[in-house]
Amino acid sequence: MGYCQDDQLVNKICHLYEKISKLETLKPCEDVDTLFKQLVSTCIPPNPNIDVTKMSENIQEMRSNLIKICGEAEGYLEHHFSSILTSFEDNPLHHLNLFPYYNNYLKLSKLEFDLLKQNLNGSVPKTVAFIGSGPLPLTSVVLASSHLKDSIFHNFDIDPSANLVAARLVSSDPDLSQRMFFHTVDVMDVTESLKGFDVVFLAALVGMDKKEKVKVIEHLEKHMSPGALLMLRSAHGPRAFLYPIVEPCDLQGFQVLSVYHPTDEVINSIVISRKLGGEDVGNGVVHDHIDQASDLACNCSKIHVIMNKKKSIIEEFAGANEEQLT
Repeated sequence: MGYCQDDQLVNKICHLYEKISKLETLKPCEDVDTLFKQLVSTCIPPNPNIDVTKMSENIQEMRSNLIKICGEAEGYLEHHFSSILTSFEDNPLHHLNLFPYYNNYLKLSKLEFDLLKQNLNGSVPKTVAFIGSGPLPLTSVVLASSHLKDSIFHNFDIDPSANLVAARLVSSDPDLSQRMFFHTVDVMDVTESLKGFDVVFLAALVGMDKKEKVKVIEHLEKHMSPGALLMLRSAHGPRAFLYPIVEPCDLQGFQVLSVYHPTDEVINSIVISRKLGGEDVGNGVVHDHIDQASDLACNCSKIHVIMNKKKSIIEEFAGANEEQLT
């Protein structure tokens, strides 16, 4: 298709894209699992020379198609394992380790919680929204069960079948079934209720291209309470072939507090910001001003970038967990 350019890494991604785009199905099977494992292992190593936003139009087109394919495959994978988990007669949440990428979710959720804690000034969010929670809402489950044990979680997804299996997953847990709720709705139709959340998480694949992502962010800015925190997932370097990029300039009306670019097997970058306006108090959660926020440019070097300095622990995941498409 003429997508490739003279770069070994990009050529390899193009080659894998050609193979993936010819698959008869994206549902979990040997061929699908093998190709996506190869794709993710190719994109994971940090490469400061890769900037997808500066690549040719045909590469940009390929990347856009690949992100959509990855999103579809991820949905099938989560549906598959959520159905397996709900088949257990006891609490399905006791068997989450069966999901092959569970350890990656544990790490990502811990990173997000640490960033959240740094910007909450000792307060604990009473209500949390997760937009795009999907059929296997592992981020909400991990945060609610391990880090935010008193918070109420409202999960939003446009897919009724995703919410059906997700709700079934937590229904037998005596704690989470009382603190976790699921809403089948397009986030663009959610307005007044957004004011009730101290923290809003936006899944990486809600808004699969720049235009859609910015539209969702603008909607959240319009309806979230001043002072509430918005946690987004982005991508950096070659990992941007798997997920959309969120840049500081995309967050108009928000104060970007920090950006975290992992360099280990956790794929997504994390962007945390605060809704501007009012007295910076969102439902009891108080946030400090950062005076330079209004001057943020569309460049991560302009903001407080937290680089991951932990040693890679890929060995303990035996290769299997590298393939997480968060």
